[in-house]
Amino acid sequence: MNHSAFLTRLIALIRKETRQMLRDRSNLLVGLLLPVGLILLFGYGLSFDVKNAPVAIVMEDTSAAAREAVSGIEGSRYLVPVRTTSMREAEDLLTSGRVDAIVRVPIDFAQAQARGDARIQLILNGIDSTTARSLEAYVGGALGTVSLRRLDRGTGVPGSSGSVEIVQRTWFNEAGISTWYLVPGLVVLIMTLVGAFLTSMLIAREWERGTLEALFVTPVRPLELVLAKLAPYLLVGVVDLAICIVAARVLFQVPIRGSLLAIFLTSVAYLIVSLLLGLFISGITRNQFAASQMALLTSFMPALMLSGFVFDLRNVPLVVKIVSQIVPATHFMGVIKTLFLAGTNWTMVAQSCAIMLGYALLLLALTWRTVRKRLD
Repeated sequence: MNHSAFLTRLIALIRKETRQMLRDRSNLLVGLLLPVGLILLFGYGLSFDVKNAPVAIVMEDTSAAAREAVSGIEGSRYLVPVRTTSMREAEDLLTSGRVDAIVRVPIDFAQAQARGDARIQLILNGIDSTTARSLEAYVGGALGTVSLRRLDRGTGVPGSSGSVEIVQRTWFNEAGISTWYLVPGLVVLIMTLVGAFLTSMLIAREWERGTLEALFVTPVRPLELVLAKLAPYLLVGVVDLAICIVAARVLFQVPIRGSLLAIFLTSVAYLIVSLLLGLFISGITRNQFAASQMALLTSFMPALMLSGFVFDLRNVPLVVKIVSQIVPATHFMGVIKTLFLAGTNWTMVAQSCAIMLGYALLLLALTWRTVRKRLD
């Protein structure tokens, strides 16, 4: 191969593709504005945190001890107590969705508390199991603070001599905010969207417009064409990566505890894989609509549903686990969350980059063969 001629043709093609991208404002707007919309939508609109949840309180026992037992709910920033006069009224509120839980203090609470076996009933709306589990923890914590205060005053029933105090600490997401967990995952979705979706229409558009045939009579080679189409959108992806990092830190106060170099390396490696996947899809289809739909089905949707962005992959069936390991986004999702929240783990970074290199070489070969068939 004549390296001088190769570089000359490659540079000329990159200039041509860059000018074409700048002329096609729709693609450029999608590449730059859609990521901003996704960041704002997912960052502000998607949250697993429970705040100001209405909880009905049924006081069948109106003694001072009973009122003190539920006083912790009044001071909780996660719960909003709704006083009711009867259990039936509380059940109606729960059925209609106006409250998320019922706290019922039985009529013999004071006497049971004196004996050391007092109970308070908690009824949860299980339609949303995630919210129900969170409410269970919050209500339990609110009621538990009262017991701790009574023990501190020496008026509570002490535990057995073998009781153990658990001192809890949460690492990496000490604030317990779901946004910290979700925002780093947006980098994966945006790299996938910019890479696969935009580039999936490049060669298909050329076939529809008839401009690709003009390249058949030139000395342009398939590898040069693939690399030239890759370069401009790689730059767009890097700009989107910078937007994601700034938004995560400035808008959502997500800590960045890992190395920015490691974040950049792994993100660019995944971006290249997404770009090549889009080009491969574009090479096997000659219709922009079909290419865009295939890109969504084979890249963005798996990245959203099977990468661990929302669902913990340890809790899914074995078949789904196996399929998820085929998705490149799965291997990027774990390392990017670790780099943001936990710190730099160079072993994970090296493993992720190695996997991305394997995917990139495979997709480059497949794309080269696909484009070669069109040019030969």
